[in-house]
Amino acid sequence: MSGQGTQANSWNQRLAAGLKAWRFGSVLGVFLLVMLGIAWRLVDLHVVDNDFLRKQGDVRTIRVESIDAHRGVVTDRHGEPLAVSTPVQTVWANPSETDPEDPQLASLARILGLSEGKLRERLRQYSGREFIYLRRKIQPSMAREALALGIGGIYARQEYRRYYPAGEVTAHVVGFTDIDEQGQEGIELAYNKWLTGEPGQKRVLKDNRGRIIKDLMLIRDARPGKDLELSIDLRLQYLAYRELKAVVSAHKARGGTLVMLDVDSGEVLAMVNQGSYNPNDRSQLAAENLRNKAITDLFEPGSTIKPLTIAAALESGEYQVTSTVDTSPGYRRFGRFTIRDYRNYGVLDLKQIIVKSSNVGVSKIATDLGGDKLRSLFARLGLGQATGIGFPGEAVGVLPAPPKWRPVEESTLSYGYGLSVNALQLAQAYMVVANGGVRYPLSLMKQEQKPQGHRVLSEQITQSVREMLKQAVARGTGKRAQPGLYAAGGKTGTVHLVGARGYEDSQYKAIFAGMAPIDDPRIVTVVAVDAPQAGEYYGGEVAAPVFARVMGDALRLLNVKPELEVSGAQLSKAASGGRG
Repeated sequence: MSGQGTQANSWNQRLAAGLKAWRFGSVLGVFLLVMLGIAWRLVDLHVVDNDFLRKQGDVRTIRVESIDAHRGVVTDRHGEPLAVSTPVQTVWANPSETDPEDPQLASLARILGLSEGKLRERLRQYSGREFIYLRRKIQPSMAREALALGIGGIYARQEYRRYYPAGEVTAHVVGFTDIDEQGQEGIELAYNKWLTGEPGQKRVLKDNRGRIIKDLMLIRDARPGKDLELSIDLRLQYLAYRELKAVVSAHKARGGTLVMLDVDSGEVLAMVNQGSYNPNDRSQLAAENLRNKAITDLFEPGSTIKPLTIAAALESGEYQVTSTVDTSPGYRRFGRFTIRDYRNYGVLDLKQIIVKSSNVGVSKIATDLGGDKLRSLFARLGLGQATGIGFPGEAVGVLPAPPKWRPVEESTLSYGYGLSVNALQLAQAYMVVANGGVRYPLSLMKQEQKPQGHRVLSEQITQSVREMLKQAVARGTGKRAQPGLYAAGGKTGTVHLVGARGYEDSQYKAIFAGMAPIDDPRIVTVVAVDAPQAGEYYGGEVAAPVFARVMGDALRLLNVKPELEVSGAQLSKAASGGRG
């Protein structure tokens, strides 16, 4: 029995040793097969089928990049640029790749004009991100200097920045864009969609630091924004801006506005305001200077409305040019309200009413006509309604229409109180008088052909009114509006400004609205100066001389033939630049 037990133990030992050897051989075999499989796969990937590794590498290094599209160019009517987009560089960082303790960051902060402490803090704060802006839209030379430092995770890309060659001269018309080139004011805002380009895309190869090393394929080309050609004549714009700025400074005025229209097309040739701002440098930008006051600010037009009241009288058939009105004793009472003339002018015909600027005369005419007839003509001339110019922030104004007119309301309406207009609306009304009675749609875009207008007054009536305006300049309140070698016509206006408690006793707006050459008008101009403080404040003293200087130079620039009959004084004045 003991021998059998010994034999069994020996068998078990041999069996266990055999199993152990078999297991070892199996594991070794599997290991060798795996190694052979890996070796084969390496050979296959690197020799037989190397496209796989290339594709996987491409997935990690090929990216789709956006191609910025520049914004459309804005030009004046002669192609002079008013707004252009110039290529610049934007420096950005990948905080996950940038060491906030890198000593070179001090130099980077100095180059980019940043605070070193804040730069390091931002990199720490956004260490989990892959993109932050460091400095946007800088000169390419500055970006090159920043990249030359070789700091990890610091990159640059091309963008565009809007530049305005005429600066503050065209600021209120053109407006400006934000840092992303989206319109914020003026034409830039009104035509933002038209001017904005469509970005493109391209496939690029990048290195392990995210730098583009090769352009591989264009996916979609960038489409630049469409261009705009404005009706503005930059020569006239500069001229108008210079003269308006000078008069506002000389009279210590709060501000001013000047609008110039082409009589036969309704195109805006110049539109300027004071104060203004430089859209290229907005570090000192004041919010009150952003408004295009020629369109957004309303005022009572005062005596500049009187010629329109006379036009309504002539249109009614109840009055002729030779009709007379007794203005004695120089005032009219309506209860506690009194209308006054400068003095008692006695009996005046319609022309003399305009020359003398008689409040009593036009108020008596308004009483005869009734408020509805006055309002009807004013509305047809464009007062109290949008001009259709498409400019953001346009104020429509107020043209009253009470159910029943009181005599005092009819009277004040006849000489420009109780209604409100902007400078562009007033210029439009005078444009109708200037061109023979046709109202054209106003436009800030250059018109390739004459627009379709509609008649609102007869040629005979407008001719009669123009003759009255000519006399108002020749021997009336607008004597200082005579533009040298050209005969002009127009009307002064001086109105009280409205304050928090009603009309301000010592604050005025000086206005002049007129046209030239008066026998065949080419241009209508409205000048308005707010709150002159240097002694003179009447429209004939403050606004009329601006009209004279601007119109004289503008007509020469437009090659309009001068009047043949001029005095020696006029010739001398014209030779000295029209600054009598």
